[in-house]
Amino acid sequence: MRVVVALGGNALLRRGEPMTSGAQRKNVRAAAQALAPLALAHELVVTHGNGPQVGLLALQAAALDTGESTPLDILGAQSEGWIGYVIEQEMGNVLPFEKPLATVLTMIEVDADDPAFHEPTKPIGPVYTEAQARALAEQRGWTVAPDGEHWRRVVPSPRPKRIFERRIIEWLLEKDTVVICAGGGGIPTMYLPDGTLAGAEVVVDKDRASALLARELRADCLVLATDVEGVFTDWGTSEERLIERTTPAALRALRFPEGSMGAKVEAACDFTDATGHPAVIGSLDRLEDLVAGTAGTVVLA
Repeated sequence: MRVVVALGGNALLRRGEPMTSGAQRKNVRAAAQALAPLALAHELVVTHGNGPQVGLLALQAAALDTGESTPLDILGAQSEGWIGYVIEQEMGNVLPFEKPLATVLTMIEVDADDPAFHEPTKPIGPVYTEAQARALAEQRGWTVAPDGEHWRRVVPSPRPKRIFERRIIEWLLEKDTVVICAGGGGIPTMYLPDGTLAGAEVVVDKDRASALLARELRADCLVLATDVEGVFTDWGTSEERLIERTTPAALRALRFPEGSMGAKVEAACDFTDATGHPAVIGSLDRLEDLVAGTAGTVVLA
């Protein structure tokens, strides 16, 4: 099968952990152990988030005080290379030496007229207290918003339209390569009125980009791996219940938090609607079971 696995933030940095290279490598090492059996049994594409990393890079760039902020598309490209390198190295440590791996810097087109440009919703960077976040917003011109019990910077997150490197990814898959791509939703780009392709000051949602990639690659399965068992109704209450098997129509009839599970549900439904193939949301720890459809929330046509 051709499988696209989207690694959630827990594969890189667990909430509350220090934003250090060591902490991230430890989590990627665990993810690589889960991914290795899939890489040997299937054509495998790995995508990943980059919210904490791109925010950290933005803070580091701002510390230079050059008078010019580094654009988010450049920071996105830096984070794709950074994270892709670590994933590639850790997977290489658990796979046979002959198994090829490649990280593809992936440009994704967004629409310059997308209304999301005017409604920042995508959290990036470290977590803050409300007082810290509001002070930084005043100082740096940020938009900030609650993220669970913390506060974070938020930036626009328009819908992805096109993946420019799709053919290159397909060629690599045909050569039995594990492809790491579309990291952090890809490098955001858009066409200007004169037809020039340029960077966009946004961060594309990783799950939406992964669903688009899986559709364009004609994947047999899309896995949205996270740090919870699956999609629950009445999450966080005594009435919570895991949704084990469902359909896009049934799942869309429910409401989920936009900033977390909502994007995963939308991506899973879009993929299954478009292809008729299953999408699964569940814990990274049970990755093989997710692909087999025996764990998590399986979305079926």
